[in-house]
Amino acid sequence: MLTVEQLRELVRSALATRGEEIGCPDCFARLDRFVELHLAGQDASQVLPLVRQHLAVCGECQEEFETLLEALKAQI
Repeated sequence: MLTVEQLRELVRSALATRGEEIGCPDCFARLDRFVELHLAGQDASQVLPLVRQHLAVCGECQEEFETLLEALKAQI
């Protein structure tokens, strides 16, 4: 049986789906470019909208994005 929070997350995910999407492997393959654009002050969401869309619905990939972003910021 699903908890209320699990059900909410399931509904949120279903509502966030789009006609064109990428999965975690494709997102991960493009994540370095997305972070580079972000750090360069460019609108990474405009250049790689499918990555932004995936990050909005995938907590694991969002964590990867934040970790990579912080690691690269620390080197600057």
